[in-house]
Amino acid sequence: MMRALWTAATGMIGQQTNVDTISNNLANVNTTGYKKESAEFKSLLYQNIQSKSTNNQGEYKPIPAQVGLGTRVASITSAFDQGALFSSTSNFDFAIEGQGFFKVQLPSGEIAYARNGHFQLSIVDNGVMLNTAEGYPVLDTNNQPIVFPKDINTNSVVVYDDGSIYYKDSKGVDVKSGIKFGLVQFPNAAGLEKGSSTLYYETVASGTPIDEATSTTVKRSNVKQKYLEGSNVQVVDEMVNLIVAQRAYEMNSKAIQAADTMLQQANQLRQ
Repeated sequence: MMRALWTAATGMIGQQTNVDTISNNLANVNTTGYKKESAEFKSLLYQNIQSKSTNNQGEYKPIPAQVGLGTRVASITSAFDQGALFSSTSNFDFAIEGQGFFKVQLPSGEIAYARNGHFQLSIVDNGVMLNTAEGYPVLDTNNQPIVFPKDINTNSVVVYDDGSIYYKDSKGVDVKSGIKFGLVQFPNAAGLEKGSSTLYYETVASGTPIDEATSTTVKRSNVKQKYLEGSNVQVVDEMVNLIVAQRAYEMNSKAIQAADTMLQQANQLRQ
């Protein structure tokens, strides 16, 4: 019965994490570029109550008696399904259609990756730089910040599906900048480390980023200007998952109550 108490407790702890994960999904239902997460479970060790043996008749009993000791959260996995695209009025809002990621440079010099294409412009010494809402520079195919000349007509910037950038200067002359968004893909995107501001970081599990501009083995993504990618969270599915997790938590609490009642009755036995 003590085993039952601890086993049910691991179930309650696991389901609490599951509820936390679902709550985070619901909280980010309107977050641009957010990818839903799901908690994955694994069983704990099994205790052998009876090994393979024979009965009192000498007959072979091939099946042992094992009791599981509960569950644990093995991982919280992100699903990188394509989110819906929503039109925007900003000339510097971009959505990725495909498996690609934008490259973003952090203050430490490290490169992070994002699906959130809500970008802005900031004034720098040598021109106008494209950056994230947090001020991080957006990188091109050469891992350099995307910087436009000071005389650029910002309303004239046009980005084609392949990420190539065109614009007009202050005199209205069309300019092929030669700048192109640096898009990458990962062999295992689910292995990326999640950070704040919907940024992701390369890990051993994710594999080395694959540059779409030079690779011939991946299907290239499309960049959609004046669009943003919404989260891929389905509210109805998350609400159903929340109810299931709540009921599982409740059942584990009932198992603890049942074990406690049995222990109470055993303590009340008289000789």
